[in-house]
Amino acid sequence: EESNSSSEKGFLLLGFSDQPQLERILFVIILLFYILNLLGNTAIILVSYLDPKLHTPMYFFLSNLSCVDICFTTSVAPQLLVTMNKKDKNMSYGGCVAQLYVATGLGSSECILLAVMAYDRYAAVCRPLHYTTIVHPQLCASLASTAWLSGLITSLIQCSLTVQLPLCGHRKLDHIFCEVPVLIKLACVDTTFNEVELFVASVIFLIVPVSLILVSYGFITRAVLRIKSTAGRSKVFGTCSSHLLVVIIFYGTIIFMYLQPAKSSSKNQGKFVSLFYTIVTPLLNPIIYTLRNKDVKGAMRTLVMGNAF
Repeated sequence: EESNSSSEKGFLLLGFSDQPQLERILFVIILLFYILNLLGNTAIILVSYLDPKLHTPMYFFLSNLSCVDICFTTSVAPQLLVTMNKKDKNMSYGGCVAQLYVATGLGSSECILLAVMAYDRYAAVCRPLHYTTIVHPQLCASLASTAWLSGLITSLIQCSLTVQLPLCGHRKLDHIFCEVPVLIKLACVDTTFNEVELFVASVIFLIVPVSLILVSYGFITRAVLRIKSTAGRSKVFGTCSSHLLVVIIFYGTIIFMYLQPAKSSSKNQGKFVSLFYTIVTPLLNPIIYTLRNKDVKGAMRTLVMGNAF
């Protein structure tokens, strides 16, 4: 009976309930970030689709990234806001499992997609004469499909192994959403196999993409330093540095969460880290890519002016 109580009664998603004042402040911040995230990423998708000048591999991948970010944040933020705004912190077992599958899949897809975007930038900077031949539409579609499909596969494997763990009546999730490492810690049996599987998945979806990105940017840096034109050099650095900033923040926070020893961080530290890669980073993508990109700003201006008249 104890082992079944979690599935019957659901979970208590504690979040920041032990600090009511902080919880109220975070509620406003998360709500604001979520709204801006929806507006910003939707704008990027619309602009990339409607402006023919932006029908390039870079903006195709950026549109996919914005779509992933909208779905990823939506899998976490609404439920978190509802839970933070009520005294009863209960979350149904089915809701927790659904969130686990969706968030894990989308987060994994974003890890692969950021590596794909780094390859696109490498081809554009280091092989400019052959860029359109290398990164052709069929390859773009294949790489994007691979990113989405790999997230789906790892989610099905990883989450299916996690939900099979007996919890022996443990219902209190001291976190902001249902996540694999948190549920593994809640289990009342030996979780060595699950921890090894999580480590292997983390290496595949975190360490390998980060390594590929760093190698790509090593080649990009070498190519940029050869550019004699100062204006050309600054333009390439501007485009690539924005992508690199997103990469550092996103991968840095997830690596901290998934590749640290199980008992190494304080309970609030993990919550704030999770807030960063689920709420903050998805908002940074439209801010960085629009504020630092003349093409996107020009396309938005054209569309707004066109609709105004």
